[in-house]
Parts: sequence; structure tokens; C-alpha cells
Amino acid sequence: MVFPALLRALPQILLPGIRAVLWQSLAITVAIFALIGAGVWFGLRLLLTRTGWLDADGFAGAALAVAIALVIGWLLFRAVAIAIVGLYADRIVAVVEQTDYPTRHAQAAAVPFATGMRIALRSAGRAVGWNLAVLPLYVALLVTGVGAPILFLVLNAYLLGRDLAELIEGRHPGLGAFTRGQRWQLGFVSALLFLPPVVNLLAPIWSVAMAAHMFHARRKI
Repeated sequence: MVFPALLRALPQILLPGIRAVLWQSLAITVAIFALIGAGVWFGLRLLLTRTGWLDADGFAGAALAVAIALVIGWLLFRAVAIAIVGLYADRIVAVVEQTDYPTRHAQAAAVPFATGMRIALRSAGRAVGWNLAVLPLYVALLVTGVGAPILFLVLNAYLLGRDLAELIEGRHPGLGAFTRGQRWQLGFVSALLFLPPVVNLLAPIWSVAMAAHMFHARRKI
């Protein structure tokens, strides 16, 4: 069920209503990460030099600060991207439904912006909290070569499945929720989309569109 939904969702990223959301969300994401990156870099440099651990003008200090900033960015990207897309999720799902499920679209209850914002903020909070909580495990598992990516996939599959399901189910409360297995499938494939460079920029919107297809494909229209 999840792979047909994945393939059906990909070309719909180019639909006008979804394409507009893509550019808006990318612009906001880039702006936020530019601010986060600059803040983390300068903050770490200041901390390391004031504690005397590293020379303020040394290459080692700059390299360490950049490395830590990149790790933090990697951990935060999914949270920030999903939170931003969560604000537009109702628009994305509406475009998918108008295109492929017009009957369901006519029966949908639009999710208010304030509700979407609450869901997005909860999603971001869970992602940041859990990924920071297991950060020591990520570091410890780096020596295994595959342990850290596997942990990332498992944890974020659970979180993404929960978040995406919540974003979709609110429009159709009478149709029933995803099963636990369906949430895991949805979350696992979405987490995979966040791993490859470039693809991860499309992952949030692609995942929402995929979730919409998967939700409606459970029953005949």
C-alpha cells in the first residue's frame, strides 16, 4: 500500500498548489537554518575560546564548531521541515484530494490554521526532544558504521508515522485512523526520504502527499 502511494505522490509535487507550498517551505527552512547555523557557529566559537579549550584564531576551533553545527542541523532538519510543512499540510492534502479523490474532498473538514500550527509545534517538539535524548546513542553507535542510521530510521519512522497520520486524519474523522502497522509503513518510508541529499528537500511535502494517498487507498472511493 505504501509504495503505490509513494509513486503516485511524487509527480503531484509539481501541481501548482503543491509547488507553491514547496517553494515557500524551502525558503522558510533555508532562512531558519541560516540563522540557526550562524548562531550555533558563533556561540560555539565563543564558548570554546572563552573556556580556553581552543585558540580563537585556530583552524581546529573553527572546524569543531562547524562540525557540531552540522550535526545539530542534521538532527533538527526533519523537525523544522515537518513543522513548517505541517502549517501547509491541509493545503497539500486538499490538492491531492481535489485531483484524485473529489468525493472525499467534498466531505472533508478543513483543519483550521491554529490547529495545524499546534500539530506542527508538537511534532517539532517531539522530534527535537527524542533525537536529542538519544544523541549519546547516535555517537556511541557511530563506531558500528550502521547502528546510528538504523536508530535514526527506527526512531524517526515512529515519530513521522504519528505526525503524518495526525495531519491527515483530522480532515476525515469519520473514516477511521491509520492502523499501527500503516503508521509504521508510512513513517519508515518517510524517514528514508529524509536521508538522501536533495531528496530530503522534497521529503516533507512528498511524505504528506503520500500519506493522503495511503489514507484514501484503504477504502474504495
